[in-house]
Amino acid sequence: MDHAADGHGAVVREEEAIQHPLGVYFKIWILLFVLSAMSYAVDYYQVQGYMRWFLILLFMVLKAGLIIAVFMHMVWERLAMVYFILVPPALLLTLVAIGSLEADWTFFQRGVYFLKELIIAAPASPHH
Repeated sequence: MDHAADGHGAVVREEEAIQHPLGVYFKIWILLFVLSAMSYAVDYYQVQGYMRWFLILLFMVLKAGLIIAVFMHMVWERLAMVYFILVPPALLLTLVAIGSLEADWTFFQRGVYFLKELIIAAPASPHH
């Protein structure tokens, strides 16, 4: 029995694959190499303090963004798919930041409370 003849057969269409020019990938590879070299330059030139961490994190985020955008094809995806993938980690990072702020406040309040207890409980100086 031939199902294709009566119209009940599955119609299989070959999806057209999106072909991106290799030049895009080579440019991104070069840009990733430059960003990595700049990240290593931070250590080579012995940048210290907050500037060091800012630069390292900046280069890390830029490289991760390029990898996600181009090599994971997020640039060419629908906006709904981009939101579906990027919004949950952003919300998670927001919750972690809020938890960190709350932890700092709690640590500060405990310091104030215990310091006040130490000052009240301290014996009077014998030299008076």
